Amino acid sequence: MAYYRQLGSVPPKRHTQHRTPDGGLYYEELMGEEGFSSDSSLLYHRHIPSAIVDATVWELSDQSTTPNHPLKPRHLKLHDLFPPEVVAETDVVTGRRLILGNADIRISYVVAAKPSPLYRNSIGDEMVYVESGSATVETVFGALQARQGDYVLIPRATTHRWVPDGEVRAYAMEANSHIVPPKRYLSKYGQLLENAPFCERDLHGPSEPLLVEDTDVEVLVKHRGSTGIVGTRYVYPNHPFDVVGWDGCLYPYTFNISDYEPITGRVHQPPPAHQAFEGDNFVICNFVPRKVDYHPLSIPVPYYHSNVDSDEIMFYVGGDYEARKGSGIGQGSISIHPGGHAHGPQPGAYERSIGVEFFDELAVMVDTFRPLELGEGALACEDTAYAWTWAGRGPAS
Repeated sequence: MAYYRQLGSVPPKRHTQHRTPDGGLYYEELMGEEGFSSDSSLLYHRHIPSAIVDATVWELSDQSTTPNHPLKPRHLKLHDLFPPEVVAETDVVTGRRLILGNADIRISYVVAAKPSPLYRNSIGDEMVYVESGSATVETVFGALQARQGDYVLIPRATTHRWVPDGEVRAYAMEANSHIVPPKRYLSKYGQLLENAPFCERDLHGPSEPLLVEDTDVEVLVKHRGSTGIVGTRYVYPNHPFDVVGWDGCLYPYTFNISDYEPITGRVHQPPPAHQAFEGDNFVICNFVPRKVDYHPLSIPVPYYHSNVDSDEIMFYVGGDYEARKGSGIGQGSISIHPGGHAHGPQPGAYERSIGVEFFDELAVMVDTFRPLELGEGALACEDTAYAWTWAGRGPAS
């Protein structure tokens, strides 16, 4: 995180006695990254945070993946995955269906209306994009209010749960690393610079501690195992949301895509101009409503390009995406353009864009620098005709 915050009751000096009203001690917990060598926060608990009374196996949903082989571009229709009759009994954590994954990131989708169990991801940070609806995200740091268009950044090992206000559609990006703003937008001390497309004012963390008293509380933990990603179900003697105060530079926050200021130019800008976040071997970009190229001979839609080093994943969440007209892609779609395949506008879009001054489009893009494989959710909602839409015909029958 880029800046320091303090909430609730903390002592004047770190690692010193912090007394309860009756003279007892609060229990200090350091939550820090990279082995005490990076961002951290200090949390002050009413109870010992490491105390557990049971640990059993949590059986995860299907985490298997299938290679994109034969290699081809693909179109996934995520809105087909969750029929209305299942949404009321689905939650944002356990109801996720894996869409794509590799050793660096796993992308899932869920439509849910039920409060989730308490949960933490001990593998990496999670960035959850709220496609529609709203929810309260209760965390050990306090509560966040998440609304349509919000990215919700949950740091690794943050205990939290999702409480939807009705139906919420969420696109979850689970990293094997931390997720941060691009380094080129940060000063050497971590402040967002003047050339960044957003600033600290656009990041919204908890406003007060969330104190809950309860006993024998279950928490689902996702972590690494010898066979890959596994789960454990802990039982705590006291509720983890017993933090009376905390301070530091590591905490969950929301950032709304409408607060992202697009970078434009006289000719078409490459995808790094749209970048908002990055993790190890992947980036997250925003394509937002914007004025487009103003050179007198410009072609505003993207030029055809080969992703030599990356897979490009575009999640279409709003507006009218000019370059994809005629492909079958609409809101709720994902396009997969893998490394090794040249792609670009659909036939006719190149010519139609000449003279256009504004694009009303909204999309979240993830570029990965290792190949992505298909999860069970992708296999269940693929539009198998998409790969042939540039040519206008498929393989001979």
